Amino acid sequence: MTTDISDEATGAPVSAPARVAVLGAGSWGTTFAAVLADAGSDVRLWGRDPVVVDQINTARRNGKRLPGITLPEGIAATTDAAHALDGAEIVVAAVPSQTARVTLRELRPHVADGAVAVSLMKGVELSTDDRMSTVIADALGLPDDRIAVLSGPNLAREIAEHQPTATVVSSTSEATAARVAAACSTSYFRPYTNSDVVGVELCGAVKNVIAIAVGMAQGRGFGFNTTATVITRGLVEITRLGLALGADARTFPGLAGMGDLMATCASPLSRNHTLGKHIGQGMTLEEAVAATGGTAEGVKSCRSVLHLARTAGVDMPITAGVSAVLNDGLPVAEMARALLSRPQKAEGIV
Repeated sequence: MTTDISDEATGAPVSAPARVAVLGAGSWGTTFAAVLADAGSDVRLWGRDPVVVDQINTARRNGKRLPGITLPEGIAATTDAAHALDGAEIVVAAVPSQTARVTLRELRPHVADGAVAVSLMKGVELSTDDRMSTVIADALGLPDDRIAVLSGPNLAREIAEHQPTATVVSSTSEATAARVAAACSTSYFRPYTNSDVVGVELCGAVKNVIAIAVGMAQGRGFGFNTTATVITRGLVEITRLGLALGADARTFPGLAGMGDLMATCASPLSRNHTLGKHIGQGMTLEEAVAATGGTAEGVKSCRSVLHLARTAGVDMPITAGVSAVLNDGLPVAEMARALLSRPQKAEGIV
């Protein structure tokens, strides 16, 4: 299921593409643009904020999202999406998941024939329950075999500092996955390929919700036993939903599953974990969002993930609890009591 990066016929490494467009100059979009540039690609980074774009071009910095990080020379930033997309062989989407469809649909006329799209987005669309690869396919008019998703223990700040990490590039097409993996392979960033798009995307979406739950628990002052319990049972929820929707069971203990879950739940660099901690300490959702200072995808994804689970007939009590706290005003202490008072059962994924 997971393979190293090489040409299927010759076994030789796959060459990186000449030009890549990255849509979104947030922390992850900017960081991944840097990875691509370090891997040898010619990268055009599209952002809406002219101040950020100018700083990237003149000072090699994105002080708003990655303070203190010097970006490589291979990145050219622009506020003109059509210019960013002109001739791009790979189009990377790093925009907020709940606005992705509208944003990408407007850019569809500028995507080059034969281009491959890559999703860095982690979420489930609220209005449709669609995964991000489906949103990209619909918005850009691309077939599944020209779409890849990237997920794993990928905290942007650590990668921007060139700390070693691995990731998963998943596509229904081995050639597409290999092409994208080759484009982002560096001495500090190690991609593996994987054909389980459903499993990889669900891991990326649901782990944000579980990270909020862990943050809530830590904000209440609970320790490592509680953290380990929530992470472990959270993985059960992710696996349960994934299997119900046709995912491969081998994805969940891997980089996209447990790997990403551990990083997102444990690190103070995780916005979802940080937001949950603020909620656990007594902040309102509005106060927590402001204090976190960035998009925490799990805030909106908890509702869409829960709706998807209920449609599939899957029980996800932690996800339901997070949604109740964030959307219905349930106190965190009541959520904890409700989870611990559930009927006793044998441990397992069902």
